[in-house]
Amino acid sequence: MKTVLKTFAAALLLGVAAMGVAKADPVKIGVAAEPYPPFTSPDASGKWVGWEIEFIDAVCAEEKLDCVITPVAWDGIIPALTTKKIDLIVSSMSITAEREKTIDFSDKYYNTPTAIIGPKDQKFGATPDDLKGKVVGVQVSTVHAVYAKKHFTGASEIKEYQTQDEANNDLAAGRLDAVQADSIALGEFLKSDQGKACCDLKGMVAPDDEVLGPGVGAGVRKEDTELKGKINAGIKAIRSNGKYDEISKKYFDFDIYGGGGAQSN
Repeated sequence: MKTVLKTFAAALLLGVAAMGVAKADPVKIGVAAEPYPPFTSPDASGKWVGWEIEFIDAVCAEEKLDCVITPVAWDGIIPALTTKKIDLIVSSMSITAEREKTIDFSDKYYNTPTAIIGPKDQKFGATPDDLKGKVVGVQVSTVHAVYAKKHFTGASEIKEYQTQDEANNDLAAGRLDAVQADSIALGEFLKSDQGKACCDLKGMVAPDDEVLGPGVGAGVRKEDTELKGKINAGIKAIRSNGKYDEISKKYFDFDIYGGGGAQSN
């Protein structure tokens, strides 16, 4: 009888444990709802793909987290985090002191410079003097919008757009003189038929660590220290075991972690 009872108790404990695992809540990974290649974008079937998707999938696998991609409008992504509609922001968000007043960040997981692009038939650079009198397009609620307003005070207008695609389209249509954004994202646009036809790279903007920050991190609620610790551990693990480099080589021919290529949002 004791043996039967022990067996029953063990089975009961296993069942409770299994129920606990089954009931573990998924980690909702917030990404900006608009395409942002090569980092995040939906494919033809609606599945989200790109470097950041593969990156966070690898981190979640390493830490045995059940992660679910959750698209959110970019200008509402921090409120979505703080109101618990999502649990983590993985959307090329730069770590800045201003954002750290509201949310916390994981360790940096990539860092790239900021670029200016413009019409192919116009010759100018990426300095404040070069952009005097020009209409410069930026995406709303990004470090690029903050940077442009701070440094390009001589521009005739700093025009803000809900999505990067909208800014790029207006540049191609001749309604803008220049666009500032992450140089990898702009590089993808310049490779497109539309980008090849209209525009080219004008240069990289001067550094401003106070505005642009030290790199990109995963946004997390300040109280979610356990999740932050797991994400940091996962980043460290995939950097050490080669998975980070394996993913990156599929998309880039330079060290994205150190910023050898192309800033973010």
